[in-house]
Amino acid sequence: MAGWTRGVRAADDVTPPDAAFVGRQFSALNDQMEAARGETAVLKLQLVRATNILERSARYQIPADLSAAIYDIALSEGIDPALGYQLVKIESQFKGTARSNMAAFGYTQLQVPTARFYKSDVTERDLMDRDMNLRIGFRFLNDLLVQYDGNKHLALVAYNRGPAKVREILAAGGNPRNGYSEMVLKGYQPLAVALH
Repeated sequence: MAGWTRGVRAADDVTPPDAAFVGRQFSALNDQMEAARGETAVLKLQLVRATNILERSARYQIPADLSAAIYDIALSEGIDPALGYQLVKIESQFKGTARSNMAAFGYTQLQVPTARFYKSDVTERDLMDRDMNLRIGFRFLNDLLVQYDGNKHLALVAYNRGPAKVREILAAGGNPRNGYSEMVLKGYQPLAVALH
């Protein structure tokens, strides 16, 4: 207890920290905070992705791996995944082995000549590969969306009827819509895929 009552005071000979040292410390802390923000943003995006995939898996009664493929490939090909799900639903009812009487194959019901515009050596068998079929089908749809300045109705009708047929009808002053785009867009709601 001796000395307990003695006053405690700051040392008189303490030198203030070097400004450059303090600056480096603040810079390091700032870098750590930015890295943590980046990691948080990635985690949020992963959560949004997982939520969307699982919700669509339940809504459409499809396996989660198919839902994930549709979601991821649609995004990578520049289309809204919600539009990708609707396209696959209308084209094939989510059946990878679907074949039409117009010689269209797989999830997105691609014809070989159309697919060869994107992959010159593609075969019918290739179009039965889930990821290849989705990738080419979504890329084709994205190209049509670009061609028609984002007009989903025209892009979808061109997907269904063929771009040449739609051009011909439009050039003649007609309306190429045939009910297909309405079927695909019925209940369509864009997905939230990015956080701001």
